[in-house]
Parts: sequence; C-alpha cells; structure tokens
Amino acid sequence: MKIVVIGGTGLIGSKVVQKLEALGHEAVAAAPNTGVNTITGEGLADALSGAQAVVDMANSPSFEDQAVMDFFQTAGRNLAAAEVAAGVGLHVALSVVGTENLQGSGYFRAKLAQETLIKSGSVPYTLLHATQFMEFLRGIAQSGTVGDEVRLSHAYIQPMAAEDVADAVVEAALAPAANGTVEVGGPEKFHIDELVARVLAFDNDPRTVVTDPDAAYFGVKLEEESLIPGRDAKLGSTKFDWWLENVPPPASRK
Repeated sequence: MKIVVIGGTGLIGSKVVQKLEALGHEAVAAAPNTGVNTITGEGLADALSGAQAVVDMANSPSFEDQAVMDFFQTAGRNLAAAEVAAGVGLHVALSVVGTENLQGSGYFRAKLAQETLIKSGSVPYTLLHATQFMEFLRGIAQSGTVGDEVRLSHAYIQPMAAEDVADAVVEAALAPAANGTVEVGGPEKFHIDELVARVLAFDNDPRTVVTDPDAAYFGVKLEEESLIPGRDAKLGSTKFDWWLENVPPPASRK
C-alpha cells in the first residue's frame, strides 16, 4: 500500500514513515526538503500518483494569525485537488484536542479552517485529534517565559509521547475512514504548571514556574479541561516519568 506522509520528515512524520515501512508499506516522506510543497503544489502530483492514502502532518512555519490561516487553507486546497486527481481513497489529518474550543487563538482558528476544508471535500477522511506531545513541554515553558519566570495556567494537560502519536497515526492510516474525529491522548492527567516545573527541575533549568490563572496558552486563556480529551479517547501507553528519564531532550537544551 502506498501512503504519502505530508510532513514526513518532521518529529511525528518521520516516525510514521519508519513504522509504515516496517509493516511493509510504501511510505513517501513528502516535504519541501524532499521536493514536495503543498503551498506551491510542486511535486504533489508525482508524489500522490498511485497512492491509496495521504497522511497530513504539515505545520505552518509561522504562527502569526494571517500567515497560519493562509498556510492551512492554501495547503488544504492544493492537497484536496491533488488527492481527487490521483484517486486517493483516504485522507488522515493530525490535529489537536480542543481545537473547536480554543478559537481565541489564531492558530486554532486556522486548524479549524483546515478541518472544515477536509470535511467539505469528497475524499473519505479521518481527523485525528491528539493531545499535546510530551516533546513540546519545553516549548510550552518557553512560550510562558517572562524574564526568569515561566507563567503558566493551572489547567489540566494529558500529554502523549511522540512514539504513541505516531502509532495512532499509523493505525488511522491503515483503518477505514472514520469520516469523523478520533481523539487520542496520554495515559495520565496533570496540571500544566506542575508538569512543566518537573521538566525544568529535571533539566536543572533555573527558571521558576509561576501559576497564573490569566496566563495565555499560545494566545488563548484555558478553561480547566480545555486540553483534555473525551472519555472515548484512545490512550497511549507511555507514562510521563518513563519518558522524562528515557527520551533525550533536544540537542539545543544540552
């Protein structure tokens, strides 16, 4: 089975390509650095030729409101047209748990616009809503940094390891189209401020985490369970403590 992985050289995409190949499928890592560009359309037709499924995990290089909206709408339209022309039978898109409730953020407005395009198209689809990746916890700390403090909400988070996200994406790519949304999350629930504080302590990072009920999460104020999946969510198996001890931080943090 030929599966084209848009964003196939990224954190999750590269793992998805490896896992699909290990299962005997032809997985095409499609990204600008492999000659496939969903914004310009370069290489799309060739990449999708003969493909049974497309997995879209591309992300905007800019999170500025208009730039991210333009990215997801342009890429979405180009990809949809190329899929129809190639006769692709399944479109899987990785999105975020809580997207529809986080519309105060330009990024999440753009993600919802992407999802709307997918739903209105003719290609059968599965929207995979994942909780935040454990690998992004340090990025959350950076987003809340003011001087020597990290100001974060006390809302809940249920993060999942990148490996578990990739497993969920592979499962969706090999299953029949849901023509709806499937939620996935981590096995444990934490408060964001407390969890990030544990990561910083592990890193011997001198910044202090301050609980701030008004702290924005990438531009939007969180309710207590804004980032928590529903009861029917499929949960990954990787526990936070194991991840923290066994998954190395990015090289730039060392």
